[in-house]
Amino acid sequence: MTRDELLDLFRRSGALLEGHFRLTSGLHSSGYLQCALVLQHSAHAEALGRAIADRTRGLRPTAVLSPALGGVVIGHEVGRALGVRALFAERQDGELTLRRGFVIAENDRVLVVEDVLTTGGSTRETMQVARASGGQVVGAASIVNRSGGRAEFDVPFASLLDIDFPTYEPDKCPLCAQGLPVVKPGSRPVMP
Repeated sequence: MTRDELLDLFRRSGALLEGHFRLTSGLHSSGYLQCALVLQHSAHAEALGRAIADRTRGLRPTAVLSPALGGVVIGHEVGRALGVRALFAERQDGELTLRRGFVIAENDRVLVVEDVLTTGGSTRETMQVARASGGQVVGAASIVNRSGGRAEFDVPFASLLDIDFPTYEPDKCPLCAQGLPVVKPGSRPVMP
């Protein structure tokens, strides 16, 4: 998929939003990509999962691990395209952890997959869950990378769409200064 095809897919799905948004990281932004609106269509989810799998297959993962909630659908689709298990980590008492009987073995080569990467915090936290369980993290991937190159990892990283919407600290946000109401469109509580 090309950049233009991906952006068109987001537009057609109503997933490319413009306004004043509070991101999970706590930062504010004028743009937001709501991947859930794209992933609700199984054909789109399958195609995006295949595209990420094609870019990461050479890492030879044996498991895909995603942070819940945003990464669950795309993680499953990447796992399916790679023919490997797809697990997710979820919050318990504020920390990501493996639950529901999920196990990562010491010989597992883990690919961390999520929907949108902004600061890389969720990806790093998910990588730590895999490592704490004994797995070897071999790479990370996302549908969208909106970090502007600021998020770096100690493993290879792949994304289908790099887009750099401006982000602002809340106390320096020009949208707040204009008095525009802020919206929290994501599924996770805002970090303090």
